[in-house]
Amino acid sequence: MNTSASTATLAAELREHFTQVVLPLWRGPGFNAALNLPYEAVDSVHRPLPVVRYRAMACARQLFVFSRAGDAAHADTLFDALLSHFHDTLNGGWFFSVNAEGAPLDTSKDLYTHAFIVFACAEYFARSGNQDALDVMYDTSALITERFANARDGLLNASLDADFSTVTGTPLQNPLMHLTEAWLAAREATQDGAFGDALTRLVEVVARNFMHQPTGCIAELPLGSDDNRLEPGHQFEWFYLVRRAAGLLGTSGLDEALTRAFSFAQQHGIDPTTGGVAAALDEAGTIKDSAQRIWAQTEYLRALATHASEAARIALPQQIERFRARFLRPHGWIESMTATGEITRAEMPSTTPYHLATAYASLPA
Repeated sequence: MNTSASTATLAAELREHFTQVVLPLWRGPGFNAALNLPYEAVDSVHRPLPVVRYRAMACARQLFVFSRAGDAAHADTLFDALLSHFHDTLNGGWFFSVNAEGAPLDTSKDLYTHAFIVFACAEYFARSGNQDALDVMYDTSALITERFANARDGLLNASLDADFSTVTGTPLQNPLMHLTEAWLAAREATQDGAFGDALTRLVEVVARNFMHQPTGCIAELPLGSDDNRLEPGHQFEWFYLVRRAAGLLGTSGLDEALTRAFSFAQQHGIDPTTGGVAAALDEAGTIKDSAQRIWAQTEYLRALATHASEAARIALPQQIERFRARFLRPHGWIESMTATGEITRAEMPSTTPYHLATAYASLPA
């Protein structure tokens, strides 16, 4: 069997596991049919963990997953639940979480959450044509640019209080990355150039404030922050997004930078024996956090599949096999482990299928 056929076969096995194991889990035991919300997590035998909260971001990620999977009925249910439970009709925007009964719990306004609502509604609209989803996508995008604005170089704050009057979290890389992802999805769903313009402005400001010039990596905190770190998983995620945003990068220089960041993350952040992706490095490439979380592994797969080099093409099938053996199980997956393979998080969160779906979609068919 040649390399490309082998890679396609291995990718098909991942998708089969997703279809036969992961999706049924979140339609069934992972879904609270009384509230029409996904539980935050289930254990290894698919029992929901005791309910403390339900997050809007988790609901949005599941909306994306089931929209992408073509399950229109479940996607409709999730979209209705997103509106009914998390929309703040008084102050605008979206609550961070509701309690076990579905009443508002954390009413703060979180950029990461709002970005995922734009992202999920873009996918849901593209699949369903639901005009309400289109309205939510546009309204939430406008609210983000107006209410999360930070005086520093056009950045966006990470969080505010319930009525947007007080900043509770200053700019961070991760919400900005997911907003990049969201506006890419919105542009593709609508062909509206305004999303491309917004994306260009965003990546330019990210490059100025977060790009570590020696490595090309995007740091977690603004440059110059104490105890900053570089996450290999996020370099791979940015690598994919930058390739997808070709032509929209303005003067950011991210294309060249993320090519270097990919190499840096691969050299310093990948265990050569297991293929496991470490959680965090310092700016010299020394491991700061050796934990191996499943989402970072999926981002490495997606980046390898996106990379144009022959070396990446050759590495991809071996990495798929390593990932499957190390992180997938007949009942689902392993969320997090140490570098030596000890499981550190045995439950399966409802947010992880988003990572699986986006990675698998990029693998050869």
